[in-house]
Amino acid sequence: MDIPEYIERPVYIDRIMPYVRKDIMKILVGQRRVGKSYLLFQLMDRLSALYPEDQQLYINKELHEFVDIRHARDLLEYIASRRDLDRRLALFIDEVQDIDQFETALRSLQAGGGIDIFATGSNARLLSGELATYLSGRYVEIKVYGLTYGEFLTFHRLEQGLDSLQTYLKFGGLPYLKHLPLDDSIVFDYLSNVSDAIILKDIVARYDIRNVAFLQRLCRFLADNVGSLVTARKISTYLKSQQVKISHNLVIDYLSYLSSALLVLPARRYDIAGKKIFEIGEKYYFEDLGIRHAMIGFNASDINKIIENVIFTHLKTAGYDVTVGQIGKKETDFVCEKQGERLYIQAAYMIPDDKVRDREFGNLLSIPDNHPKKVVTMDPVTGGTYKGIEHIHLKQFLLSL
Repeated sequence: MDIPEYIERPVYIDRIMPYVRKDIMKILVGQRRVGKSYLLFQLMDRLSALYPEDQQLYINKELHEFVDIRHARDLLEYIASRRDLDRRLALFIDEVQDIDQFETALRSLQAGGGIDIFATGSNARLLSGELATYLSGRYVEIKVYGLTYGEFLTFHRLEQGLDSLQTYLKFGGLPYLKHLPLDDSIVFDYLSNVSDAIILKDIVARYDIRNVAFLQRLCRFLADNVGSLVTARKISTYLKSQQVKISHNLVIDYLSYLSSALLVLPARRYDIAGKKIFEIGEKYYFEDLGIRHAMIGFNASDINKIIENVIFTHLKTAGYDVTVGQIGKKETDFVCEKQGERLYIQAAYMIPDDKVRDREFGNLLSIPDNHPKKVVTMDPVTGGTYKGIEHIHLKQFLLSL
């Protein structure tokens, strides 16, 4: 096939390459439209250059020409009819979750040897539960997110600065935006269509949702409460005030569906002193801020929520496991863990006076350890430290890690 033009995203390619030509499946998981297909194209180009003797097969379940591949047996038959057994095969499958019992086909193909499998999926449960057990030890999952601020600058050929940062915070990081004028009506119309596709294809159809109106209302509730503690009981209470009666358990189910579709990302609460995860209460952040704004409108007064959301997704993109910290009655916005290292982050729009400074820095100062701590804001003047805690501008933070 002719591979379309693309802008490279080396952070992901570098994570995948160590597993190339290893007896392990490479599964790229991410929300729709975050660029997983184009990562496959980059891999195809890279592997063609490194191993020109290999055969490549590409299957995209979103294209009509592959509509007849509905079941694992169809996939196996398709590959068998096109495979050159005298050459090693690199197999690329886009949106693999749309093939019924795909895992049986992938396991069979891998067992036969001589094949390198790369696949993408748009569901966080793609490799969970029984499936993960079935493929245990045979796959690696690479999570793909929308563009970072640094990637956004590259894609849109912009210079770093307050104007480009505000554009990024407003429109989000879906890669396709590079093909559109960065105009409110055009961008948000596109983002609304993406949101509808995620809700209808990845949630309503997959989980046979009947109360679509409630699902949409729940999305708007989460969009309006980014960074706030959310419980099923709190949502149920809110809905009752809106004359909507939904069971506690159904709220929990719908929250899990939204998370599985990677539309929202949950952040659990972590007891820093007790070193344990709280069982009740999470915060939810949107994988893409632009989609969040398309749901409820962009409002500059939400800047604190927006900053918190973009820091969370940046940390996730950088490979951190992120929780919300709690120590006594004080909260730390993010406790970040990666490869045995820990980092604490406090987010705020501005530090206008000593009272706010004491609160934001004080929350971090109450943590009795020596791990790095940062306060991230949009103050015109940042830099330096306050009692050993780094004060960094949001722009610089989003270009780091």
